Amino acid sequence: MPTDKSVLIIGFDPKLLDFSSPELAPTNLTAEAVNAGIAAEFERLRGLGYEPDGCFVDLGETAETVVASQLRAKDYGCVIIGAGVRANPKYFLLFEKLLNVVHEFAPKARIGFNTKPTDTVDAVRRWL
Repeated sequence: MPTDKSVLIIGFDPKLLDFSSPELAPTNLTAEAVNAGIAAEFERLRGLGYEPDGCFVDLGETAETVVASQLRAKDYGCVIIGAGVRANPKYFLLFEKLLNVVHEFAPKARIGFNTKPTDTVDAVRRWL
């Protein structure tokens, strides 16, 4: 049974992203900034009593397998799918596939979405 405090955060591995691409260039983000935002949110979550785990995925080759494996290993009360996966039309089909993997392997988990690396806590708090 998942705990109300266990959280899985799914997102692209920032080192695999091209931040100069037309989809990402306007965000002025870098892999370093994304990693820093993620680390800060994990610390905030821990400080609030949550138990966050990260699940970095590639751009589609093994993403479904990686998420399924993580969800088989532990029950989660909430699964957050990052904006990088969800908001870019280029990855719409991958987002759809990952959403179905979460539904299959964590049917009792709440599902949430962040809009940037620094508002994950808000997404978690909406559902847990």
